[in-house]
Amino acid sequence: MSFSDAAGAPPPVAQRGPAVRRRGVPGWAWASVAVAALIAAPILSVVVTALAPGGEAWGHLLRTDLPELLENSLALALLVGLMAASMGAISAWLVAACAFRGRAVLEVALLLPMAMPAYVCGYAYVWLLDVAGPVQTTLRDVTGLRWGQYWFPEIRSLPGAALMLASVLYPYVYLLCRGAFLTQSVCLLEASRTLGHGLPRTFLHVALPMARPALAAGVALVLMETLADFGTVDHFAVRTFTTGIYEAWFGQGNRPAAAQLAVCLMGLVALLLVLERASRGGRRYHPTTTRHPPLRPVVLRGWKQAAAITACAMPVLLGFVIPAGAMLVLAVTVGDPLDAAQTVPFALNSLTLAIVAAGIAIVLAALLAWAQRLYPSPIRAAANRIASMGYAIPGSVIAVGALVPFALFDNALDGWMRATFGVSTGLLLSGTIAALVFAYIVRFLAVALSAVESGLTRIRPSLFAAARVLGRRPGQAVREVELPLARGALLTGAVLVFVDTMKELPATLIVRPFDFDTLAVRVHNLASDERLAEASTAALLIVLVGLLPVAVLVRAMRRG
Repeated sequence: MSFSDAAGAPPPVAQRGPAVRRRGVPGWAWASVAVAALIAAPILSVVVTALAPGGEAWGHLLRTDLPELLENSLALALLVGLMAASMGAISAWLVAACAFRGRAVLEVALLLPMAMPAYVCGYAYVWLLDVAGPVQTTLRDVTGLRWGQYWFPEIRSLPGAALMLASVLYPYVYLLCRGAFLTQSVCLLEASRTLGHGLPRTFLHVALPMARPALAAGVALVLMETLADFGTVDHFAVRTFTTGIYEAWFGQGNRPAAAQLAVCLMGLVALLLVLERASRGGRRYHPTTTRHPPLRPVVLRGWKQAAAITACAMPVLLGFVIPAGAMLVLAVTVGDPLDAAQTVPFALNSLTLAIVAAGIAIVLAALLAWAQRLYPSPIRAAANRIASMGYAIPGSVIAVGALVPFALFDNALDGWMRATFGVSTGLLLSGTIAALVFAYIVRFLAVALSAVESGLTRIRPSLFAAARVLGRRPGQAVREVELPLARGALLTGAVLVFVDTMKELPATLIVRPFDFDTLAVRVHNLASDERLAEASTAALLIVLVGLLPVAVLVRAMRRG
């Protein structure tokens, strides 16, 4: 204990944070409230629209389709959660607690499935394992059997869709659990080994229970992505809430029914999160000791080493190597029938949307993060949390919610212009690129905000205080001191939003302007027509872009 602490002196500035205590708060610091209101507007519009009568279409859905949608969504979430939790937690424990041949390579390779969109993975496996695919064709040629004379698992099924989703979503669990295992108290792990427990029992009875918050957070992200998925379940003919919303919106033209299904989906997501938090009770998971020596990996040899290599390599093979290899073979042998000049517009559309959405999202995220950092208040903290809730809402729900207020505004403006000037303005915002970018920002602002807030926590507040002592105003101190130090976090957030926007499918399908296709839409349209080989070129481009956040994560892991 220092002398100042013993004398009861207040903690140094570095521990209090860079909050600026002034009589007035500048207007830009209140912008977080306005941003939160904009983010919440689509969700509120969905709820308001859901209160309107759904007509015969909603009654039909309630009597016939709703039970199937609910059952399939819950079963899919359960299967994906279990498989992703198993693959992510086991592989994270092996690379954190064990030493075996190829561990350093597998530790990085386990992140590669993050670059693979779930629908692209599904398309690849359907081409490989379908009746006319190379696997079954080879099986018939070798055995001489005909179709129907042998058993083969049906890939286009709910378990098949669950396997596709789990194979590309488990890195969420892997990343969080790996970090949790590396920071756990070595004393408890060594005590478990001293009492005669091997690595499996130590993992099940000590390490995994202590990592429950990280495991739960990873599984929650997996479940939200699962319930938000459209391309995979649509291609595998598994009807979930997301496909039901799309059918009600486009197939039946019933917006109230689509909004009511969207509210049901939001309620399901909220229920899953509440149940997980309630299951924790009052238990705590932090270590009770300050001793944190580095975790000493256990050297594996023989069959144990082979088992560890297999357990870590299988998720990489399933989630990246096999589907990427299949898409590469199709792209080389068949590929998109359009020439380069006709394919470029799809890529340009995707790149333009991704760049604009990433730029706006990172600017808003920086505004929200620094407003709370410099002028902390419960109101701004709540606004930041509201602005972050878009990531927990499926893209189809956000798309419905974004179109409703834009349509109301367009219709109101058109009615006023007709009554006043006799001129029709038409649709100014609905079905435009502006509406699509807005939907992206609502969906992915949480990703940018999380990256920026994480970067700011690593900047010592004493640096800001020193700039203030030297006469810099708050804005100057941020611009000259903290902004350069947070450049990496800003770049990380922009890259993550960029890649997520490139892969987003349901929001793009619903909100996009007429005859405006992106790479994701191009892949979906070709795959819907069973032209999987032709969809491979655009799919590979999306995968290549998806490798950007993997590179960022690998760099962060090596620094850590």
